[in-house]
Amino acid sequence: MSLPPEVLKKVKLLEINTRKLVNNLFAGEYHTAFKGQGMTFADFREYVPGDDVRSISWPLTARTGKPYIKTFEEERELTLILAVDVSGSSDFGTGPYFKGEVMTHMAALLAFSAVKNNDQVGLLLFSDQVEHFVPPKKGRGHVHRLLRDLFYFQPKSHRTKLSSGFSYLQGILKKRATVFVFSDFMDQGFDQSLRLLGRKHDVVACVVNDAAEYSLPRMGVIEVQDAETGEILTVDTSSPGFRAQYEEAVLKRKDQRDKALRLSQVERVDVKSSEDYVNPLVAFFKKR
Repeated sequence: MSLPPEVLKKVKLLEINTRKLVNNLFAGEYHTAFKGQGMTFADFREYVPGDDVRSISWPLTARTGKPYIKTFEEERELTLILAVDVSGSSDFGTGPYFKGEVMTHMAALLAFSAVKNNDQVGLLLFSDQVEHFVPPKKGRGHVHRLLRDLFYFQPKSHRTKLSSGFSYLQGILKKRATVFVFSDFMDQGFDQSLRLLGRKHDVVACVVNDAAEYSLPRMGVIEVQDAETGEILTVDTSSPGFRAQYEEAVLKRKDQRDKALRLSQVERVDVKSSEDYVNPLVAFFKKR
């Protein structure tokens, strides 16, 4: 399928910017943050005082008359899954990018970091259903395919049901993986499915917010459309009563979301769509 020129241009620009970030800043942080999945035998070397005596190879020591130890290397290869919420609420933003675009940029950063570390990476796009899944593979060509899907894929649904994506991954991922979930997490009833996924896999919730969602700008009487249901309402954004009602409802939803994320017991990174998204990820990796 041929892609529109504007999509190819976006993909190319994102790749250039992301590769600069990965090369200059991010790849080392990624490598350090994710320890290998185990240890594998590398070679023998002569014992020196201070080495762990449990590593001595007694058969080789007996044959040579000198003590030798086994050395091991960390197994580096990871499976990285990028799970991206493509429901209607991702098409919102008051900064230079919509929330969904920020999620795409963060996913690209991790994908290119994975390639640089020779890890395999897969992609899940979900709304209230599984929209699209690309099994994990290695290589730059594979990452290009993922970027095209992130920019170009048109979801069938605009609604949100996070548990549908989490349950799907729980069923399809047979080996332990590192799963980054990109969403605003404005949903209910997802904590149990996310907790179950987190028991088997290394799961990180990347919570992408926009400041205007919590503090409505004063624009007088306007029409607003719910991005997920399509419902259109006429509201007076200058009315103190409406503003108080709106902020109370938003804070209630935020509290419910934060409680669900706490119950799920997975790690969390908070990102504002109008601000830099690299620093929160770097800070998270340093903390690990």
